[in-house]
Amino acid sequence: MRRTLEEKPLRGTHWSTRLMAECIGLHHSQVGRIWNAHGLKLHRVRYFKLSTDPRFVEKLREVVGL
Repeated sequence: MRRTLEEKPLRGTHWSTRLMAECIGLHHSQVGRIWNAHGLKLHRVRYFKLSTDPRFVEKLREVVGL
C-alpha cells in the first residue's frame, strides 16, 4: 500500500496492477484484491499524470501558448 500511494513507477506515469505485481513479486490479481480491500480505485483518481514524452514541455507550451 505504501508503495502504491507514495512512489511513482520507474516505467510509466502511474501504477497498474500488472506493473505493481511485477515490482513486488505477486500475481496481478492479488494486487487488485489488496487494492480493492483498501478501497483504492486508481482508475478513478483525479490528478495530473506527467507525460514521459521528452518533448512534453515544448508541446505543452505550443498548445497553451506560454
